[in-house]
Amino acid sequence: MHWTDWIGYLAATLTTCSFVPQALHTFRTRDVRGISLGMYAAFTVGIALWLVYGLLLQAWPLVAANAVTLALAGAILAMKIRYG
Repeated sequence: MHWTDWIGYLAATLTTCSFVPQALHTFRTRDVRGISLGMYAAFTVGIALWLVYGLLLQAWPLVAANAVTLALAGAILAMKIRYG
């Protein structure tokens, strides 16, 4: 693996892991009052587009990070729609 891939995987890991505490808090408490529906909708669509972009480029660090983040963001968005 090329060193640039390692940088991509490290960046993907850090940014995706930084999202996990918010997702866990939201799953546990179901408290979505502080979450903006518009922001999370735009964020989720943006992450989906980053995932497609990564797939088209076969940029696996982008694909891995955005697949996980899309799952988390999508779940939070669904909770916001349901409980918000």
